[in-house]
Amino acid sequence: MTDAPDEPTVSLLIVDDHPVVRDGLRGMFASAPGFRVLGEAANGVQALERAAALDPDVILMDLRMPGGGGVDAIRELSRRGVRAKVLVLTTYDTDSDTLPAIEAGATGYLLKDAPREELFTAVRAAADGRTVLSPAVASRLVSAVRAPRTVGGEPLSAREREVLALVARGTSNREIARELFISEATVKTHLTHLYAKLGVKDRAAAVATAYDRGILG
Repeated sequence: MTDAPDEPTVSLLIVDDHPVVRDGLRGMFASAPGFRVLGEAANGVQALERAAALDPDVILMDLRMPGGGGVDAIRELSRRGVRAKVLVLTTYDTDSDTLPAIEAGATGYLLKDAPREELFTAVRAAADGRTVLSPAVASRLVSAVRAPRTVGGEPLSAREREVLALVARGTSNREIARELFISEATVKTHLTHLYAKLGVKDRAAAVATAYDRGILG
């Protein structure tokens, strides 16, 4: 499967402490249409510097790196308001890795054994602001959100459930608006309301919480 000719090119920053991994990823994206690797970084500190200098669309971020870990870098990128979306690409899927990365502001989380086409799709989705989680990570997030939350318990409306179901499928706000025949502003309003009802702050946590509570699937 290849990208459509009219799709915009997605620019990337690759962050990993292993040169072989960086070389492999650079080669993989160089061989596929619609992607451009702007640079590389070997740790989180370098990632912050390169992100500021290169302004990529998506940052492929490893987590455990000497000289500066991925979670701290993701948190700092979020604090600085960097426009790049962070897609975690790592070998680690433990609870101590996945939830902090998502809470820090990662848009998606994939494992390094993901097929190349899945990775390409995930990068495009991340560039569009859509949440992408590998099945193993999604399962762990569901378990992680089972701790009691202090929320009002107000049920979701039928429309909010529709929006949430589309979010779970990785649908962008624009696509949701088109499918439900509403404006993007209305989609954002529904998201704000359902986040508040579920006691979460972002799309990934909303989907995980909804699966856990039986609202989805």
